[in-house]
Amino acid sequence: MQEAPPLVVHLIYRLDFGGLESLLVERINRMCATRYRHAVVCLTDYTAFADKIRRQGVTLHALHKQPGLSPGTHLALWSLLRRLNPTIIHTYNLSAIEYAPVALLAGVPVRINGAHGRDHHDPHGLNARHNLLRRLMLPFYDCYYANSAAMVKWHSDVIGVPSAKSRLLSNGIDTARFRPREHGDAPAPGPFGDGCIVIGSVGRIQQVKDHATLLEAFILLRQQLPEQRARLRLAIVGDGPLLPALRARAAQAGLEREVWLPGSRADVAEILRGFHVFAMASIAEGTPGAALEAMASALPVAATRVGGIPEVIEDGVTGALAPPSDPQALADALARYVAAPGLAAQHGQAGRARVLRHYAMDAMVAAYLGLYDQLCEQKHQTRKPEKTCVE
Repeated sequence: MQEAPPLVVHLIYRLDFGGLESLLVERINRMCATRYRHAVVCLTDYTAFADKIRRQGVTLHALHKQPGLSPGTHLALWSLLRRLNPTIIHTYNLSAIEYAPVALLAGVPVRINGAHGRDHHDPHGLNARHNLLRRLMLPFYDCYYANSAAMVKWHSDVIGVPSAKSRLLSNGIDTARFRPREHGDAPAPGPFGDGCIVIGSVGRIQQVKDHATLLEAFILLRQQLPEQRARLRLAIVGDGPLLPALRARAAQAGLEREVWLPGSRADVAEILRGFHVFAMASIAEGTPGAALEAMASALPVAATRVGGIPEVIEDGVTGALAPPSDPQALADALARYVAAPGLAAQHGQAGRARVLRHYAMDAMVAAYLGLYDQLCEQKHQTRKPEKTCVE
């Protein structure tokens, strides 16, 4: 009887609509089934987003962690890991980093933590207690990787991650799905008709994404360009805890018809093809998957100069960068594209070309597969494969 491939347990806070989660699902779906099996363990819970996992045999588990220390979650995870018997545990971000000792006690040979960005409580990585936790967990992990060069450098300078344990793993984009609008395409989903200039954003509605600043920038933009005011529209696609407040602010400004806040959508690629400019007002980011999707769709990107965003968006070439939490600066960046459609198209095409060169989906999946292979070989868990396998 053929031995089953090694099992990777992905430990995540919650499986819901989001950039990190989308890329996790893409890797699971695309990684060769004969090389690794997968299970997703959610510290809290998962939503219908889990239906995007198409790979057969992937199991989902929810530990229903309560706020705070929740020592019972550690015991529940230990028991689950003993039952699943994985070869690799792959934890994501600070919210799951503390569970490496549990994995070690459960006998999991390979332990990996990925930094995919920071939250609004600590956008610059200055929280001493959080950084102490990262340092304390470092001996329990075989690899601390990040998805931006800025985060890799921060790992080295602040946390003290040695080069042998460090890795840069860039995000990848499905450039067949995320593509420019073509002749014969159906009208883009949404309430806006022909003749509108649509500024759009996609992302979970939470403080780290700072959609409130984007909405204020849109209000300023309408004042700044009165000749275009009747055509200007704003779409912010995504769900999250701050969505009701954002809708209330749009209503207060009398912009219910001009601002579209539909919540989560499964047709993001089609929606992007109806945008003219993509906007991102984040106060912290790793490698911004939403911006890469927009660039693959040939959209210019007006974004904040934080985290890994400047690594992806070249100011004046593929987009325009502005300081964070500055509505006027973001409005000025957007105004450049609204006033000059030719410049918007030029930067959009340059952005797609950059994604095609540097952020291919297959390259991302192969890089993660290579990391798994390398660490398993170091721990004598598997023989060296003959070739990389990506589906």
